[in-house]
Amino acid sequence: MENFDWSRFVVRINVNADLDALYKAWATKDGIERWFLRQSDYETADGQFRDGNSLVTVGDKYTWRWYGYPDTTIERGEILEANAKDVFKFRFGKAGDCLVTISKHKGETIVELVQENIPTDEKGKQNYHIGCKGGWTFYLANLKSIYEGGIDLRNRNEELQEVINS
Repeated sequence: MENFDWSRFVVRINVNADLDALYKAWATKDGIERWFLRQSDYETADGQFRDGNSLVTVGDKYTWRWYGYPDTTIERGEILEANAKDVFKFRFGKAGDCLVTISKHKGETIVELVQENIPTDEKGKQNYHIGCKGGWTFYLANLKSIYEGGIDLRNRNEELQEVINS
């Protein structure tokens, strides 16, 4: 595995939903809480919190919390790119940067996430490359589940640990 690129990975999924809905699933508080987070707060550069359906913009900061984890498990980062259409990029704490693109391919809507600039020390390889790739695989499957059938697969029980859905 000496030629393996531990600094990045790509996960993709087809989702039967329109591009606008899927973009808002990433770039609004209400959207991202629907399939990914228990709580999301987006704050503008001037310190104002965005309401549920307001699209984020470049420079906004976020605070995220997940189901299945206590309030002390927090991720903070910054929105690096947001074109209000099909590209959403954010700094994912110490784990690198995530670029989400939404496109049409062979009649399907494709959501692609590239996580890059992942630290390549042992912690980065384990926690951010392997750990995040597994996490994103689940959460993109949940995005598909929510938008195609309405079933939320997330674990909401903080006491239930070491399951693939939180």
